[in-house]
Amino acid sequence: MGSAVERTDEHVREYLIYRGFTGTLKNLDGEIKADKEKGFRVDKIIDQLQQFMQNFDLFGLKEYWLYLDRRLFCRLEDVYRSTVNKLRTSLYRYYVINTIQKGNLEKTQEFFQKQALELQGQAEWRDWFILPFIPAPEQNPAFSPYFSRQWADTFLVSLHNFLSVLFQCMPQPVLLSFDAEVQRTTSLTEENEQLRQLLFALQTENRDQRDGDEVVHHKLPAYVQNMDRLGDTELDLVSSTRTISTTTTPSRNFFSTFLPQAKRTPGKPAPVTTGSSPSQVAVGRKDPSINLPAKSKEVVQTKEVKPVLSQAPISEPVSSQSQQSTNQSANQPTHARHKRIQDHEKERKELFSKPLLQVPEKKGEAGEVEPVADTSTEPPESSSRGGGGAEGGGLSAEQPFIKLSQEEYGEHHSSIMHCRVDSSGRRVASLDVDGVIKVWSFNPIMQTKATIMSKSPLLSLEWATKPDRLLLLGSGVGTVRLYDTDAKKNLYEMNIDETHPRILSLACSPSGSSFVCSAAALSRSGSLDSAPRLPIPVSGQLLLWDTKTVKQQVQFSLEPEPVAINCTAFNHNGNLLVTGAADGFIRLFDMQRYESAMSWRAHDGEVYSVEFSYDENTVFSIGEDGKFIQWNIHRCGVKQSEQVLPQDATGPFVLSGYSGYKQVQVPRGRLFAFDSEGQHVLTCSSSGGLIYRLTNGEPALESVLSLGGHKAPVVTVDWCSAVDCGTCLTASMDGKIKLSTLLAQKS
Repeated sequence: MGSAVERTDEHVREYLIYRGFTGTLKNLDGEIKADKEKGFRVDKIIDQLQQFMQNFDLFGLKEYWLYLDRRLFCRLEDVYRSTVNKLRTSLYRYYVINTIQKGNLEKTQEFFQKQALELQGQAEWRDWFILPFIPAPEQNPAFSPYFSRQWADTFLVSLHNFLSVLFQCMPQPVLLSFDAEVQRTTSLTEENEQLRQLLFALQTENRDQRDGDEVVHHKLPAYVQNMDRLGDTELDLVSSTRTISTTTTPSRNFFSTFLPQAKRTPGKPAPVTTGSSPSQVAVGRKDPSINLPAKSKEVVQTKEVKPVLSQAPISEPVSSQSQQSTNQSANQPTHARHKRIQDHEKERKELFSKPLLQVPEKKGEAGEVEPVADTSTEPPESSSRGGGGAEGGGLSAEQPFIKLSQEEYGEHHSSIMHCRVDSSGRRVASLDVDGVIKVWSFNPIMQTKATIMSKSPLLSLEWATKPDRLLLLGSGVGTVRLYDTDAKKNLYEMNIDETHPRILSLACSPSGSSFVCSAAALSRSGSLDSAPRLPIPVSGQLLLWDTKTVKQQVQFSLEPEPVAINCTAFNHNGNLLVTGAADGFIRLFDMQRYESAMSWRAHDGEVYSVEFSYDENTVFSIGEDGKFIQWNIHRCGVKQSEQVLPQDATGPFVLSGYSGYKQVQVPRGRLFAFDSEGQHVLTCSSSGGLIYRLTNGEPALESVLSLGGHKAPVVTVDWCSAVDCGTCLTASMDGKIKLSTLLAQKS
């Protein structure tokens, strides 16, 4: 509710500014600053209560609780009155314990003097009046539980949960339900689109079943019923290759488009036109596994597709009897079929009458689709899918993902360093080596929302978790900026440390109240990050900053020496932080005690990337030694699995050019990302992302899908999962970012 109130306040401000009601706007800002309910933000209410306790302000604490009672608690039913009284009693006890722990006995005695008339008749306070006169109350069996950290944490969590449930159950004005209505409308729109695609697929299937052709059709699996909106495709595939005479009317033979041009049926190929498929241009997505149908009975107009590798299985030649049957079918009257194709195309045009996407397919001068470079380096998808691969409609049940589409974001003009999706999965922030940041969305269309130019070099970025519109930007001059992507302005700029100006890594806690910042000194060459790092790790710091007060909270101890931290990651609740450093050590920090829980040497060389596993009982890391290792966090330094990755997955990344030119980039972004169930991992490669199945104890990872699509080495990846469809981001050294949409197959 707090986030909805905050967004609604922003909308009201925009409306008042638009109408020119400046006086009302000033009054609104003033009342918001003095708002005791803190915009229904429970964390801010808890912070206010703790601030009263830290300042020993008993009067302010009582007045604030009375305000909450009059404003909120009095509306509750009588059955909840006992819960409110218990929380008030625990709050007062928390105050008394705090005064004793801080050694301020005067405030302890003051509390009992001022509250004597109110508390002396209550049974739960009867034994507490002797508390100021006990020499060591924390050792007294009656009071020792209240001095424990566990009791304090339990009370604060209970109060937090009570207020959260209370705010959620409160009747809300219509204006606050705006976000929920938008999400509901979006969900209904997507559901309607899926049902529309399903209806279209069923209609096409029924039409094919009524077809009197002798062509044998294969019914596609259920999980591709929604694929037709992602590119031009027929939902029926011919089971074998058939020879078609150039003098007869061609039947619908799709295997001819799957084979290389040299292996097709002899005869003059049909001319290629750029307007053969208006719907393909309208959709604007690249999908090499989906091909165009025949357009008319005289001329076959197709687009060139990416040739299948020579290792892909090719159908056996058909018998002479099948050849004769095909020729006889081709000579039959085709008026009914021609009418069906026209109806099919009419429905297709209606279906794909949508706004143009940002990145249509690239075409050559002759209107042909440009083949992806270095296809020979990619493992053939057909070999892992079995049969004819995705093109043949014979996907193996063991294949975990289907690549539905792949789009390209090409607004950057230099190598990408970071590319991250926000927590809501709606926006992407990408940073290149020139210090240009692009904030863009991809649903329903690719659209740049903001462009951030920085005078100082930028080295790191991270999305804030609450609210998710904020972006943390780490520079090479010792500053971290908090940027509002909606308002397109800087909210704060924090000076970290002049002696450690390189902000190498940022990680925001799941609660959104703080973030971790890794700062490192300059290398001996004085450069920021243009060359590979020195063999001797440079000095560094690991700091915790409060996003509300914009002040440093903690500087973590880095043993055995203060070293540069390359990568950081929180677990789901922010209680644990894992880091990978330039000295090859992984350090695990307890964020409740702000101290290191364990550390161990993980790699020979630097640790480039580290993440928690799905169950958070292990962590995965990639290091300079090219190893992908899984570590047990309950047993320090114990490996659960270890695999060796190729150099193009771990870096340093090399882009070769003309005349022996080479561009070298040290890893900075995420080198791997997991799917929603933690069973598969996405890594970098020289020509696109590679997805592996995680195996226990196997010497090598099992490759299940190559995303491809890149002409330069991929340097960072991210994986945003939602329900069955996931979005994989792969960013390369030529500034291109590929967005691949996957569909997960459920076994």
